[in-house]
Amino acid sequence: MSIKIYYVSLGCDKNLVDSEVMLGMMNEEGYVITSDEQAADIIIVNTCSFIHDAKEESIETILEMAQYKETANCKGLIVVGCLTERYKEELMAEMPEVDGILGTSNYDEIITTIKKVLEKEKVISFKDINYSPTAYMNRMSDTTTGYAYLKIAEGCNNNCTYCIIPQLRGNIRSRSMESLIEEAKYLVKQGKKELILVAQDTTKYGIDLYKEKKLPELIKALCKIEDLEWIRLLYCYPEDITDELIEVIRTQRKVMNYIDIPIQHINDDILSSMARRSNKKTIIGVLSRLRQQIPNICIRSTLIVGFPGETKEQFEELREFVQEYKIDRLGVFTYSLEEGTIAATMEGQIKESVKKARKEELMVIQQNISHEKNKSLLGETLDVMIEGYLPEEKVYCGRSYMDAPNVDGVVFVGCEFELLTGQIVKVQVEEASEYDLIGVIKDEHSK
Repeated sequence: MSIKIYYVSLGCDKNLVDSEVMLGMMNEEGYVITSDEQAADIIIVNTCSFIHDAKEESIETILEMAQYKETANCKGLIVVGCLTERYKEELMAEMPEVDGILGTSNYDEIITTIKKVLEKEKVISFKDINYSPTAYMNRMSDTTTGYAYLKIAEGCNNNCTYCIIPQLRGNIRSRSMESLIEEAKYLVKQGKKELILVAQDTTKYGIDLYKEKKLPELIKALCKIEDLEWIRLLYCYPEDITDELIEVIRTQRKVMNYIDIPIQHINDDILSSMARRSNKKTIIGVLSRLRQQIPNICIRSTLIVGFPGETKEQFEELREFVQEYKIDRLGVFTYSLEEGTIAATMEGQIKESVKKARKEELMVIQQNISHEKNKSLLGETLDVMIEGYLPEEKVYCGRSYMDAPNVDGVVFVGCEFELLTGQIVKVQVEEASEYDLIGVIKDEHSK
């Protein structure tokens, strides 16, 4: 009888890649991946603990899944990922329901762990967080999407004072260019039209392995892959966005005119307290160069409000920056005090009510900016990658070059003939809301 696995992947897109690798291993082993937790023999939760809310979600999910050991078929519960790395002792002591615990560098042990748990053996395994499992190509990626994430490096050397990630994921370990190209070709053969390059800091790719930053070279190599249509860049730190990288984005047809730049703040004192390596001049210089050299560039960024010691004047400086520079896509987060980080010990911790008020103020401004930018697209024709169909509304939904999955808006597409997931079609924009667009199919030609 086939063993059935129910899998939950929480957290970031980088965590999702680890999940897809583990699912690929299980699939090759002959296990059946089920969407019915009631039928599962083994339940696996890949956890996140980046900020408080993610930590709470992970714990709640583990407890919810543990109930199926009593009420359904589940014979074992395995927990992996960042929460286990961060709270290994607490999990072992306080969650006896968990049968297997693996750290962030142990996902290559998932098959042996499943087998031991099925034999009623408790498994607790952690490796050096700077260990890198051998690259595994046969990922089990979501077949309902036309995109996949390509994790080009693990870990981070930046050590921002608010961030726990280096303690959970170790130092930067770039993957070899050869293994990334091989994996990219595999994903494209599986039908993926878009590859989204991710790491904790993509712009530092290669600094450890090749002793120099190699992101532009990697992108050029990926652009040569036949049937790959789109390449998107996330998590590019401003101080490392070079003229060479900008030129690659500008000249390589397959590279989307889109870039994610985690700015976090604009006040130099706050940036220094965060241990960020950029300053206001660098950030504004990068934004200006991008917009000058790539006029239709879509820039996404994130900001943190309520960092310890943030004064009204420093927040006002940030607010004025948001109003003046009009970032195309912007996420605003309230500072989360995370134990084990330098920022957690800083004086001047700010009340939650103040943080939330500052976030809301920026988001109102950004909502207006986003609406104005979307209205400027009325009448324009965009290439849109189809991602699904909404039968109640009788429209397709998709993404343009300006929209990364799960964080940006969508394009709703009216069409009288059938469209396929991953298909790229031309859509004329007819309506614009604050974050989404509505359009109609321009013609039947698609990629």
